[in-house]
Amino acid sequence: MPDSSVHINHNGFREYDARWLYPKDINLAGIKNLGHGLGTQIVTETKKQNPRVIVGYDYRSYSEEIKDSLADGLIAAGCYVEDLGLSLSPMAYFAQFELDADGVAMVTASHNENGWTGVKMGIKKGLTHAPDEMAELKKIVLNKQFINGKGKLKKIENFISRYKKNLIEKNKIKKKIKAVVACGNGTAGIFAPDILKGIGCEVIEMDCNLDFNFPKYNPNPEDLKMLHAISKVVKDNKADIGFGFDGDGDRVGVIDNNGQEIFSDKIGLLISRNLAPQYPNSKFIIDVKSTGLFSQDQILKDNNCETILWKTGHSHIKRKVHQEKALAGFEKSGHFFFNQPLGLGYDDGINSAIQVCHLLSNKNKEMNEIVKELPTTYQTPTMAPYCKDEEKYNVVDEMINKFKNFRNSNTLVDGQEIKDILTVNGIRFTLNDGSWGLVRASSNKPSLVVVTESPTSEKRKKAIFDFIDHHLQSTGKIGKYDQKI
Repeated sequence: MPDSSVHINHNGFREYDARWLYPKDINLAGIKNLGHGLGTQIVTETKKQNPRVIVGYDYRSYSEEIKDSLADGLIAAGCYVEDLGLSLSPMAYFAQFELDADGVAMVTASHNENGWTGVKMGIKKGLTHAPDEMAELKKIVLNKQFINGKGKLKKIENFISRYKKNLIEKNKIKKKIKAVVACGNGTAGIFAPDILKGIGCEVIEMDCNLDFNFPKYNPNPEDLKMLHAISKVVKDNKADIGFGFDGDGDRVGVIDNNGQEIFSDKIGLLISRNLAPQYPNSKFIIDVKSTGLFSQDQILKDNNCETILWKTGHSHIKRKVHQEKALAGFEKSGHFFFNQPLGLGYDDGINSAIQVCHLLSNKNKEMNEIVKELPTTYQTPTMAPYCKDEEKYNVVDEMINKFKNFRNSNTLVDGQEIKDILTVNGIRFTLNDGSWGLVRASSNKPSLVVVTESPTSEKRKKAIFDFIDHHLQSTGKIGKYDQKI
């Protein structure tokens, strides 16, 4: 293929994975160069002439042709590509361990609308590319700094059954749980029902037939349309729990037996409380959007467990779980990460659902009763005001400086002093009563992220948001919110 035909929009190299509109922003020649660049990275990192790389792809109409071009690029760098065929992201991650391979590349745009494609990739087992690796990959690909070698392709037959068996065998539950399993016609439809039936659940399937047109809604467990649809089926069937999986199976959303959505950070806390007595002295990693209840939780304190707030993003949390040897990590978006002995450190939505089933099985209570054991807090959804990519980080820096000045000058927010400031990912400020607000830059789109929570009142939650929004608007660089309280 002549070099002149290569088309790659440089903005597709995101903070920890790659996403493009196809073929508008990348063509097959561009995908081949992406594979050649990734192969170059893997050859360099592993110091092997022919490193073995796992490749899988999701059920979009164009994913297989993209996988083929990506594999051609990997082979051009000298990689021995092992093709799993149709996969979930966690299945590809599992295969890297199970087959002891040197790298992984999963073709998926996750829950993005049709027309999007992308690659989640990694070299060290259980980890995916972080900003340094992505910056290096971008440089190699755009400057064509390729290593040339001679690789080959091998098909791995029937790996799906190995992945399913691994999750089923060690996770049998004693209590009969009736679960609605919703997959939004995404790839998880041929995995999640079988696995949850296998551990002992009675499964009510919902949109589990594969249809790359996503006729009802995108498979996204943060999408209210999907969650409301699951809620109705849970109530109609008097189910114990509802699970909604995203397009590549690494995230899950949870609906209780009354049809109420439970924010994923609260699910993370419930799972942590369930695990803490079995695994005392454990560490749990949570992202900066997560509930403040972790730091106050008595069960975690009684079992000497530590909670660490860290950067939002699946690659960031995975790496922190690995680095801290934490038992688990939780993101408000529904990415959960279980380390040994519960998992291998990567995010797997089905394993996350299994841990919720263990929680239900261990307690002789309905899910809504278990949730009621947590103190009430008033949380906003994740809100994203538009802000240009080239301006968003400067706006966040401005907010950091403002809030540091507010703390130093004892400026009150709804009558409360700012007690603590965390700047590991944007700014999260905490008030005297434990209420908090967050402003950070989105990692993968031109927007900011705003979240607030109060253990005190709905009014204070809103007052914190209004305070943040007032100071954001004063920058003159903020557009419309995707959703707003």
